[in-house]
Amino acid sequence: MENKIVAIIPARGGSKGIPKKNIALLKGKPLLAYTIESAIESMVTKEIFVSTDSEEIAEISKKYGSKVIMRPAELSHDTASTESALIHAIETIRQEYNWMPDYVLTLPPTSPLRSAKTIKEFVKYFLSLDGKYDAMLSLTVHRGDFWKKDSQGNFVRLFPDAPRRRQDREPLYLENSAIYITKTESLLITNSILGKHCTGFIINDIEATDINEPIDLLWAEFLIEHVFNKK
Repeated sequence: MENKIVAIIPARGGSKGIPKKNIALLKGKPLLAYTIESAIESMVTKEIFVSTDSEEIAEISKKYGSKVIMRPAELSHDTASTESALIHAIETIRQEYNWMPDYVLTLPPTSPLRSAKTIKEFVKYFLSLDGKYDAMLSLTVHRGDFWKKDSQGNFVRLFPDAPRRRQDREPLYLENSAIYITKTESLLITNSILGKHCTGFIINDIEATDINEPIDLLWAEFLIEHVFNKK
């Protein structure tokens, strides 16, 4: 399967919540490095590319074993979509490496606790579906009791008939932004990482940890020390 799949890690230089978030240090190692190392260890592909606009990120990416695709400024601002970076990367790979992979495995660098084993199981499961879906994303189970504002500004339960006890509620599934896989053809046609017909793959809450704010780094550090026992 490794010849069919390209892994792309979208890692632009800018960030609002944490300055230079994608290379912020987590236990002394750049955040991005965790994703590169897990992608390599998973052995689902030999080709791992970091898409970035930052020379600093590019150097760190190469240090940890990834190839680099430099993206233009117009694909690196706050409102630029992940899909635009992925499509640019695919076109660059086609032109510079004379290769069009069948699938794009997208691994955002903000999920440092996502394991190589989970990446491998994710890809294996998607390929076992024999083309029934053109995309798959990672999800986590959520049994929260959600509320919303109505047209009069009142807070009302989103599901008013849901049981009050958490364990009795029907689970919802939260997109956690840890792993995506998309048929390349579908990505190019739909401009969507979710393709036309997407399914999900459940991962645990710890591996789904997403780094957006400084406190998230502290939480990830705690998990590394006390759950994974990595000093």
